[in-house]
Amino acid sequence: MQRITYRVKVSAQGAKRRISYLLRPSKRLLHTKSNIVPAVAPIKVTRFAKTKKLAQVSSIALLSLPAESLMTMGAPIPAYDHVMLENTLTIAAVPGDSTYFATDGFQHGFGYDLVRSYADELGVKIDLKAYASEEAALRALKSGDADMALTTASTQLKSQLSLSSVNVSCGYDASLTKNGLHPKVSWTFNSANDPLSQKASYFLCDSMKLEHTQKLAAFYNQNLLKDAYSQDHFKKTLTEKLPDYQSSFEEQARNYNHDWELLVAMGYQESHLDANAVSPTGVRGLMMLTNNTAKAMGVSDRVDPYQSIGGGARYLEQVKEDFADVPKTDRIWFALAGYNMGPNAVKSIQRKLRAQGIDDKSWANIYAYLSENRASNSRYGQAMHYVSNIRSYLETIKTQTV
Repeated sequence: MQRITYRVKVSAQGAKRRISYLLRPSKRLLHTKSNIVPAVAPIKVTRFAKTKKLAQVSSIALLSLPAESLMTMGAPIPAYDHVMLENTLTIAAVPGDSTYFATDGFQHGFGYDLVRSYADELGVKIDLKAYASEEAALRALKSGDADMALTTASTQLKSQLSLSSVNVSCGYDASLTKNGLHPKVSWTFNSANDPLSQKASYFLCDSMKLEHTQKLAAFYNQNLLKDAYSQDHFKKTLTEKLPDYQSSFEEQARNYNHDWELLVAMGYQESHLDANAVSPTGVRGLMMLTNNTAKAMGVSDRVDPYQSIGGGARYLEQVKEDFADVPKTDRIWFALAGYNMGPNAVKSIQRKLRAQGIDDKSWANIYAYLSENRASNSRYGQAMHYVSNIRSYLETIKTQTV
C-alpha cells in the first residue's frame, strides 16, 4: 500500500507572528530605578508561565523550521534562543562604579553601556535586575532568572557555581585600571557553549569593539575624586553651600524637567556653588552664564542664585531638544557638551563622523573625537572634561559617597 505523506505549509512570517503573540511579555520597559532584588528571591509564577509559553510555541516553531534545526525534546532551550524569542536580554547586575548606576531614572555606567551595545547588535531590549551582592546576581543567573550577569565577581566564585565568563577588556586589563575601573568587570553565562556566550566573546574581543571599550573606559574614568584634596573640597562645598541653594535646585529642576542633582553637579563644575563667581571671560553667577545666554533665558540678575539656576536649567533643556534624535541614554552627555561649547559645534562633529561612516549618535564616538582632536582645538578638551567631570560629580552625589 502506497504511503501518502501530507506536508503542512506555514509561512515563516505567519509563524513568527504567532510566536511573538504567544511570547509577548506584559512589560518590556527598561528598568530605570535601582530596585535591589533580595538575595533570596521567591519563585515567581511567571517563570512557569514562560515555560508553558515555550511549550506552546514548539508546535508552531517546528512547522516553520527545517528538520535538522529541531532540538531534542526535553533539552533546555539555549539562553540565546530564549533571548531572541523574548526579544529581551535579562541582566543580573550589581551596582558599582565599574558596572552601572541607576537612580531616579538616570541609568548609565561603563558596564551598562557595553551591555547596551551588545543588545543593540543582537537587536533586543534590556531588562536589568539589580542585586545586592555578586553571589546573589550569579545565583540568579544559575537559576534561570537572568540570561547573563554583569559583575566584578572573583574567578573562584564563578567556578564554584560552574559558570563561564568573559572579561569585558578581553585581557587588556590595564586599559581599565588606568581609568580607575575594576580590572575584572565581566559578563557571566551559564554555559560557554551557549551561542549567547560565544557571540559575547566575539563581540568584546573584536579589535574595533576593543577600541570602543577603551573609549568608554576613558569617559567613565573614576579617578577625578580619588585624591584626598578633591574629596575633601567636594564634600565641604556640598556640606556648607548646598543647603542654601537646594530648594532652588529642586524647584528649577521641576520647572524644566531635570534631575536636580544633575543641576547641582553642573553648579559645582561651573562655580563650586559660588553665587558671586566671575570668570575673566565675563561669565558669572552660580551657573556661570554669559550675558547673552542670561538675556535669552530671561535672567535679569546673574548673581541671583535662583535666577542663575533657572537660566542654566532652561538652557540645558533647550539644548537637550536639539539632540532629540539621540538615544535617551546618551542624550544628556550630548546636551552637556552643547551647553559648554554650543550645540552647533557638537552637530558639526556629528556631521564629520557621519561622513566617515561612524555612528554620530553614540557619545563614546563624540568623546573619542574630542579627545583625539583636542590638541588642535582647546574647546574640545574643555568640553570633554566638562562632561566627564559632571558625570563623576553626579555619580558621587547619587551614591552618597561624599
